[in-house]
Amino acid sequence: MRVGLTGGVGSGKSTVARLLADHGAVVIDADALAREVVEPGTPGFDAVVAEFGDDVVGPDGRLDRPALAAIVFNDEARRTALNGIVHPLVGKRTAELMAEAGEDAIVVFDIPLLVESNLAAGFDTVLVVEAPVDTRLARLAERGMAEADARDRMAVQASDEQRRAVAGELIGNDGSLEELSAQVDAVWERLVAAAFTA
Repeated sequence: MRVGLTGGVGSGKSTVARLLADHGAVVIDADALAREVVEPGTPGFDAVVAEFGDDVVGPDGRLDRPALAAIVFNDEARRTALNGIVHPLVGKRTAELMAEAGEDAIVVFDIPLLVESNLAAGFDTVLVVEAPVDTRLARLAERGMAEADARDRMAVQASDEQRRAVAGELIGNDGSLEELSAQVDAVWERLVAAAFTA
């Protein structure tokens, strides 16, 4: 069973992913894979450096993500070039992880920009995590993100309404960890039931 997991920045999506993993879900983190496939020594790293030059390599020998982001953020052609390298590699790694998971697994794909990338149709259901803006801003401030930067990130992401439109399951994350955990428990039971009746 393929489950898409998404939510706006600061919604608590990573916590939900962790709770689902505790239940036995196989969690595939799109952001983590995008980093993995361009680690030094990989074909992805070599391809990115060949495309963007040595200026995107930091002093530690890894990709300098802020430098790369500055190049592609407002340049669609450069962003397309980067995505053309990274996305196929992520797709290949995802297929490998799916094969390892086995046919009876519930596989949760943690994809921050699932709605923005129009990926909802590729899943059996989509699980959306949401929280009020003030709560999200407070969480991001705790992580050291300035409010202006947080609001900029939110502004380019899908709205709650857009995410709800594709949600098969909706988790509100504005309470305690215990309350969140109880919601995830209930969602997991429904996912297991759906997987066995599919």
